[in-house]
Amino acid sequence: MPRIAILSDTHIPSRRAALPGFVREELAAADFAIHAGDFDSREALETIRDLAGDLTAVSGNMDRGMDLPRVATRTAGGVTFVVTHGTGSRHDYEERVAGIVREHDPNAVGISGHSHEVLDTEVAGVRLLNPGSATGASTDRTTMYRAEVLDGEIDLELLEG
Repeated sequence: MPRIAILSDTHIPSRRAALPGFVREELAAADFAIHAGDFDSREALETIRDLAGDLTAVSGNMDRGMDLPRVATRTAGGVTFVVTHGTGSRHDYEERVAGIVREHDPNAVGISGHSHEVLDTEVAGVRLLNPGSATGASTDRTTMYRAEVLDGEIDLELLEG
């Protein structure tokens, strides 16, 4: 059963100096990680990549020049994830992200960031996950998800530091 660290919006160094200990530990323990953008620096990207060993990542609006895709997919344990940052207005955020997921794989689970708000909801038949901010940037919560997937089922746990 693959264990996946799901995080976003680390914003290192513009809003935080470093990853919290629990995030570092979870990245090291996971089989792979998914990051939904806004690393904020190449150093943050490399730190997360080194800790995770295996990283699927997309660019956020703060990740200029990092040569990351705007959308990525990853399949594990019978579940396909479509990852995008979710850049744009908060007004139509969920519908916009669900649309991106449907364009790539209508049966996938969507993972996004941008809002720094934890989300686990369904929009027009698409499950959307937002792990919040893994450093607590611009929010009062420091959060990420741990997921285990098997036979198309997701066991999801919100981790908070």
